[in-house]
Amino acid sequence: MPFARAARLDELPPYLFIEIDRMKSEAIAAGRDVISFGVGDPDKPTPGFIVDRMRDAVAKPANHPYALGIGSLAFRKTAANFMDERFGVKVDPKTQVIALIGTKEGLGHLPLAVINPGDVALVPSPGYPVYQSATIFAGGTPHVMPLLARNGFLPNLDEISEDVLAKTRLMFINYPNNPTGAPATLGFYEKCVALAKKHDFLICSDAAYTEVYFDDADKPHSIFEVPGAIDVAIELHSLSKTFNMTGWRVGFAVGHADALSALAKIKGNMDSGIFGAVQESGIAALEGIGREEIVGIRKLYKERADTLVPLLRKSGFEVEPPRATFYIWAKCPKGYDSMTCAKKLLDEQAIVAIPGVGFGKHGDDFVRFALTVDKERILEAGRRIAEITW
Repeated sequence: MPFARAARLDELPPYLFIEIDRMKSEAIAAGRDVISFGVGDPDKPTPGFIVDRMRDAVAKPANHPYALGIGSLAFRKTAANFMDERFGVKVDPKTQVIALIGTKEGLGHLPLAVINPGDVALVPSPGYPVYQSATIFAGGTPHVMPLLARNGFLPNLDEISEDVLAKTRLMFINYPNNPTGAPATLGFYEKCVALAKKHDFLICSDAAYTEVYFDDADKPHSIFEVPGAIDVAIELHSLSKTFNMTGWRVGFAVGHADALSALAKIKGNMDSGIFGAVQESGIAALEGIGREEIVGIRKLYKERADTLVPLLRKSGFEVEPPRATFYIWAKCPKGYDSMTCAKKLLDEQAIVAIPGVGFGKHGDDFVRFALTVDKERILEAGRRIAEITW
């Protein structure tokens, strides 16, 4: 029999990151000096105090068997303490916290736990592609919420029809936002919570970037700062970007106990938990979030943003400095969409930026630059971009 792949794969939008990676590889193979602002993967190593904890933990025989699927109680208690100390939010580590093999895993499994075929999930555009693909894999129907600059890249909840809301079982929101870098206000979260209570759906707040911010007086919020939010929401937190731990695959979800229990049941059938030594390292990371090394990571991204933003403006991009995340969301020069802009950057100056259409059609006027390039290379990229005729 000839091989036939599952029909659900044909429902997925094109994954343009693969095409950009192919073009980047071709440029490197041709001997070009590529400067890549593509993948959001920190370029600096994991801080030493976390690595030291891992070194000790990996030698412990107690960490060698299968891990508990929802995470060790010690890890969950540490996550609960983080929520309390950072946001003033109290959660029960036994019932309202579970460990994740990175937030991407949690986002991918969640629709399987809460969506039935035909149910609607509200997904942002532009947005992390997993929201849409995971909904499709669960048999759900994604309904796009446009994120527009004129609205501060917050969805206009009033534009969602009553017919759609009647079928909605899940809403994905992501602030600080990837790819736009926009934060959310408490007022926005209040509207989300009120809408979820009215129409009986679950909110999934993807909060992977709450700790990558640039002003101590402007720290991002948790949705659980809104009274009653825990009745209708879960929130996902990642250690990847905050602590330069992308490859370690560790995060956690907090919130609605029944929703987390449903997610845990999916996970129990799909994975075997996080290696115990990684959980110990995650404890060290969360307990050390106020350390100088972690503050230094934020300062580094702020310096890079302050370097790149004016260079892009001089070259015809419309761009606002980000208040959080390590992304620059730049509107393409007049006359260019995201693919033609990204291709021109790569073809003419060996610079990789991600076309905004890869995050959804409402990102097609923008390209995303990840601030995972050191300052000297950013300055060189600015010199190259200035040579392009748009």
